[in-house]
Amino acid sequence: MYLEHFGLKELPFSITSDTEFFMNRAGYQDALNVMLVALRSGEGFIKVTGEVGVGKTLLCRKLMKSLTPDFVTVYIYNPYLNPDGLISALADEMQVPYSETTGANQILKAVTKRLLELQQAGGKVVLCLDEVQAMPIRTLEVLRLITNLETEKRKLIQVVLFGQPELDALLEHPAVRQLKQRITFSYRLLPLNRVAVRAYLRHRLRVAGNRGAELFCDSAVASVYRAGNGIPRLINILSHKAMMAAFGEGSDRVRQKHVTAAIRDTLEAQQPTQGWLAVLMPNFHRWLFRSTLSDAGR
Repeated sequence: MYLEHFGLKELPFSITSDTEFFMNRAGYQDALNVMLVALRSGEGFIKVTGEVGVGKTLLCRKLMKSLTPDFVTVYIYNPYLNPDGLISALADEMQVPYSETTGANQILKAVTKRLLELQQAGGKVVLCLDEVQAMPIRTLEVLRLITNLETEKRKLIQVVLFGQPELDALLEHPAVRQLKQRITFSYRLLPLNRVAVRAYLRHRLRVAGNRGAELFCDSAVASVYRAGNGIPRLINILSHKAMMAAFGEGSDRVRQKHVTAAIRDTLEAQQPTQGWLAVLMPNFHRWLFRSTLSDAGR
């Protein structure tokens, strides 16, 4: 790959949610601070929404790593659970034993007992749910009932909902209006603006080991911003491909033509000049392969 060529120790633009690459600016640190303050207050639901690829899962993982040891975190990433499935998943994550013949009510009683034990030991339980916009209405209602568990002082479990903007529409359903009323803190993650995209590229490259000059020239940054629409996941995809193109050409910097090649190879990227791009760059991989052979033959 291009790591040695650019003096990096790891891939800077992987699409996995690696908290080492968390950027404490452009709204992400604000969102994290809101959640930490809300969880320490001990009441209600917290909701975080954002478009696909904007960084919700990364923020969720950063939240779980940022909580103090007195917090017990439970992470459920599968939204397609029926009510009984949600209760079983909660028991599994909290290591509450049960058998295949145990009914949902009995499992919930065992979960409640475990929550009380944790509370008496000074623990606080936080349930983080991802992709909640896809969760069935009946499951959301059971989720609300689970959060009714409380002592005279505070809730036994707090919930953080992560979802796409469609979650707001889902919460308008009459069947979950009580859950909506319990959302005390909300945050909307927005795409990165032009300045934030430059900082984002620089940050990830620094974390990956870059200590020299900036690898992306100004025109390349501008192209990544326009084509990626400020969405971190798409920015990562385009940047990775552009670095591959620069490496294949033997260039020490990523230039606009390399981003242009990446855009042409990425269906999700915006292509305002698709007509002439289709003629200039019909196939990114063929171009990269040809450039690599040409460089090797020098």
